[in-house]
Amino acid sequence: MRFTDIFVHRPVLSTVVSLLILLIGARAAMEMEIRQYPELESTTVTVTTAYPGASSDLIKGFITTPLQQAIAEASGIDYLTSTSSQSVSTIEAKMELNYDANDALAEIQAKVASQRNVLPA
Repeated sequence: MRFTDIFVHRPVLSTVVSLLILLIGARAAMEMEIRQYPELESTTVTVTTAYPGASSDLIKGFITTPLQQAIAEASGIDYLTSTSSQSVSTIEAKMELNYDANDALAEIQAKVASQRNVLPA
């Protein structure tokens, strides 16, 4: 006797098994966690450096470029943007989604600290 013959000879059993599968599926669907807006952590680290009296070209060459190259080596960075203006350099590091903010900050601080001897006093 094959497995399917049991259900052919006992049609009530096939109905009960079908209803049981349906109920288990419905319960599993009800217990499933669904979020319309899942929790995502988007981290941005901004490094601002001031060098009073310096032109934007000087800021770009001596501050922004070395810092940007050092920060780019950090892990978890999605992309970098930087601006150099009169006396101020600003570098923004956008991290990958759900990258730990504390890890990002610690690593970027270490990269900036490693460049202190290269930057003008």
